[in-house]
Amino acid sequence: MANVNAPMAGKLISVDVKVGDTVKKNDPVATLEAMKMQIKVFAPADGKVAEIKAEAGANIDPSVVIMTLE
Repeated sequence: MANVNAPMAGKLISVDVKVGDTVKKNDPVATLEAMKMQIKVFAPADGKVAEIKAEAGANIDPSVVIMTLE
């Protein structure tokens, strides 16, 4: 099981996968807006999206788990 966290504080613009999707390490899985830039959030490992814990529009920081992979 792997957690996907934001690399920095910002606003979650989009979650680009859904529960059940299979992802490879370094696949983009979400988009974050920070300092007027859009930053892609990448999968830390290969896996399947088990749970999405944050919604688009939420303000998040690196301690917030966006989703979990199994």
